[in-house]
Amino acid sequence: MRTPKEFDDIRPYDDEELPVVLEELIADEEFRAVVAAVLPDVPFEVVANRMRSCRSKLELQLNVFRPVLLDLIAKQSDGFVLDDRMLSDKGLSYTYITNHRDIVLDSAFLSIGLIANGFGNTVEIAIGDNLLIRPWIKKLVRVNKSFIVERGVGMREMLFSSGRMSRYMHYAVGSKGESVWIAQREGRAKDSDDRTQQSVLKMMTLGGEGNPADRLKALRLVPMALSYEYDPCDYLKAKEFQQKRDNPDFKKSREDDLLNMRTGILGWKGRIVFRMSSCLNSWIDMLPKDMPKVEFYAAVAEEIDGRIHGAYELFPINYVSADLLRGTSAFDKYYTKEEFERAVSYIEERVGMVDLIDVDCDFIRERILEMYANPVFNYIESIG
Repeated sequence: MRTPKEFDDIRPYDDEELPVVLEELIADEEFRAVVAAVLPDVPFEVVANRMRSCRSKLELQLNVFRPVLLDLIAKQSDGFVLDDRMLSDKGLSYTYITNHRDIVLDSAFLSIGLIANGFGNTVEIAIGDNLLIRPWIKKLVRVNKSFIVERGVGMREMLFSSGRMSRYMHYAVGSKGESVWIAQREGRAKDSDDRTQQSVLKMMTLGGEGNPADRLKALRLVPMALSYEYDPCDYLKAKEFQQKRDNPDFKKSREDDLLNMRTGILGWKGRIVFRMSSCLNSWIDMLPKDMPKVEFYAAVAEEIDGRIHGAYELFPINYVSADLLRGTSAFDKYYTKEEFERAVSYIEERVGMVDLIDVDCDFIRERILEMYANPVFNYIESIG
């Protein structure tokens, strides 16, 4: 299916465009260097020939990217599970709206899990253009079924851009039969206090037909909680908190973004659990038909938050951090003495990795504790 021309600047490449784009990637020296770093034992020509044999984006994901991700899971984690028991119909296309932990791997692991669980397809991925800092990266994500979220534009351009992205999402889910992944907010919640931005929901209703409820229902929203036992970027996030505290005008550089991507991919993650909620459509149907828009968006955001918070997988380090942060032993039944000592040692190690000249260790430690403790507090609130 040829994608409508209005989406040309933001859409994934169509399958018939792949041969030319893949040859451009194969010829790019930076891309070749990255492949050599990720697959040091595989000759580049083997990878190149595997890429050339793919006739669709899904083939490329299954035959080239999926083996790399499975190897990453085997080497850099204690296993990955996608719990989809709450979703009754695997044959439909959905919009998976999730909390956001890792720049690259959240959507990649979701696609791996969908294939492993018999869904038969992967997801198209909403990715911010601030991350597309090299020409080859932009090509790579677009052959990997990503569509581009334009950021850093003026108000008039933002309204046009948001409307076009919304129309594209409705086209992808409704016409192409593709599922979509999108984070519940712009960027990662660096303190792990995951909250849905209503602006994301409003963007989704710029496309489609009918009232806001009809337009969200057309996208079939499925809230999902993403839980990593350890966040490889925790110390980098804490470092950024201090940099912003000490300099309110601080902005991450492109090199910072690259470091976060590389650290997230190659760092140790422990256990990884993604857990789906059911589709929101039945819940939306129960809302009053004459509900004011302001109340409608607030209610939907609150429901998504509650479902994500209630579906977290919590690990000993989460409970230890909650007790350390509040100076209590309220959660000590959820961890052993050995797990407590291991968590304390881990946190101190991460504090020591922050390379600021005037590092505030107490501040850094508290930020890292918050990252691991907030899911506990939100989970408790969500289940009453």
